[in-house]
Amino acid sequence: MSEARAVLVTGGGRGIGRAIALRFAEAGARVFVNFFINREAAEKTARDVELRGGQAHLVQADLKEPADIRRMLAEVGHAAGRLDVLVSNAASGVLRDGLELSAKQWDWVLATNARPLLLCAQEAAKLMAPGGRIVALSSLGSQRVIPGYTAIGVSKAALEALTRYLAVELGARGITVNAVAAGAVETDVWRMLPDGAAALAAIRARTPGGALVSAEAVADVVFFLASPAAQSIQGQVLVVDGGYSLLA
Repeated sequence: MSEARAVLVTGGGRGIGRAIALRFAEAGARVFVNFFINREAAEKTARDVELRGGQAHLVQADLKEPADIRRMLAEVGHAAGRLDVLVSNAASGVLRDGLELSAKQWDWVLATNARPLLLCAQEAAKLMAPGGRIVALSSLGSQRVIPGYTAIGVSKAALEALTRYLAVELGARGITVNAVAAGAVETDVWRMLPDGAAALAAIRARTPGGALVSAEAVADVVFFLASPAAQSIQGQVLVVDGGYSLLA
């Protein structure tokens, strides 16, 4: 029996991150669940990782802080001796039109959503052997204009460009770097938005299959990109939106 893979999921306590953590747990992985503020949610995910057949470790870190990122990856290295899969999922944002964004808000969103992929990859690569996998989570807002989504959309566009650059740098070492651009997934975030429920209903109605993408569906694609079957997929952004973005 092969040794369990070591997997780090940033923002692994809730939403898509949680679904990804549980998907790897089903394959018996050793899952490092990163969180920043919500320890209770992360602890629940860790318990569920164990129930699904994985091993769970909680790692708290503020990914806006380079020192926290170095400490987090050092913890992974100390506990597992290596890292097989890095999933850069943690994200946040400010919902404002570009003309209303402050410099501080801009910097905060870029430091939360884009820069951690770079800093995490730098440290993760030191722990990875050939066959290592890095998967980043993006969104349709990287390519399409969504009202109020300026800073987040640009941060995701930067993340996708960085995915390509890292893919070229790490390809010679047998490490793949890819991204998954997810369509709207019904997570807690939508409940915090004004008219969030109505927006989800409109997206559902516009999607060819008449259904929103589930967190589990996104997790399946991340799991695939981390599998041996995806060895030749390098520097790509896979769109998982049920066909929503196909329509004019």
